[in-house]
Amino acid sequence: MITDFEVVSLGLEAPFGIARGTQETAENVVVRVTDEGGMTGVGAAGPAARYGETGATAEALLPSLLDAVESVGDPHALDAAERAMGDHVRGNPAARAAVDVALHDLVARRLGVPLHRLWGLDPDRAPPTSFTVGLAAPETMGERAAAAVDAGRDVLKVKLGTDPTTDRERIEAVREAAPDATIRVDANEGWTPRTAVAASEWLADAGVEFLEQPVPADDPEGLRFVYERSALPVALDESIVRPTDVPAVADRADVAVVKVTKCGGLRRTRRAIHVARAHGLEVMLGCMVESNAAIAAAWQLAPLVDYADLDGALLLADDVDPFDGVPIDGSEPDLTGVDRTGTGARER
Repeated sequence: MITDFEVVSLGLEAPFGIARGTQETAENVVVRVTDEGGMTGVGAAGPAARYGETGATAEALLPSLLDAVESVGDPHALDAAERAMGDHVRGNPAARAAVDVALHDLVARRLGVPLHRLWGLDPDRAPPTSFTVGLAAPETMGERAAAAVDAGRDVLKVKLGTDPTTDRERIEAVREAAPDATIRVDANEGWTPRTAVAASEWLADAGVEFLEQPVPADDPEGLRFVYERSALPVALDESIVRPTDVPAVADRADVAVVKVTKCGGLRRTRRAIHVARAHGLEVMLGCMVESNAAIAAAWQLAPLVDYADLDGALLLADDVDPFDGVPIDGSEPDLTGVDRTGTGARER
């Protein structure tokens, strides 16, 4: 195998705000793995500082990670490749995910099948994706929600997690602009437990479906306080980074949020999904702000989950993504398009 990588900076369609801050560009690491016949698999991931990783740390680590994978030799030896990367580093999930996705893409392309078919999954079971309305002034969020609905996106994920009064104005503006949309709210660890419980009441009145990560992940008793008193189901994202995190929070959540990038690859994400199921949780498959080379891979797992939040590439500015991915009509993915072997990502 021959491997290479690059780090790219992708501009966003609009500034993307969450409770921790606002970004206007998204760094992604792109990995390519080429076999002896010249067939190439591609993977990507968006490193996140929240999980101790940046484009620079991924760039520093990837040469040795790729050397470890090349030493395995066989792209189909996915278990051996995962062990080789794990022997080299325990963290850096985005760097590991990009390599893992590239290997899976190459294997499925060599076999001439979409990745979901290799796993025996039914593409018709993939749920629609939400589209994220980033944190901004209430009127701006209302305008963005209206534009999303006009584009056929009828499931919205609304970012909150700041001052409760302003957050309430934000959700009111979004609901007025999108009266019939399904709305989910993500506070990104921004509230205290008591604020989150109070917010759950007016969010429920606004017809919100569930509340994601209302309080910090490092406050497990705060999570329990919210879960036991919330007027809405509770989803946990930042609290679940790897499969082994699920059991510790399964008694204070309704929905586990898993992501290929934070889990460190497709195989580890599948494990997290199965662990969540074993603990009686629903599952949402999420993403970072990422290229189609990452998002298309995550879509291959979507038939396993209840909810999808795979809009990362939709948040990018026009024509900045080096890849096309799984077609999405409004909120509905098409995992069965023409020439969709591998993950479905194709270089433009």
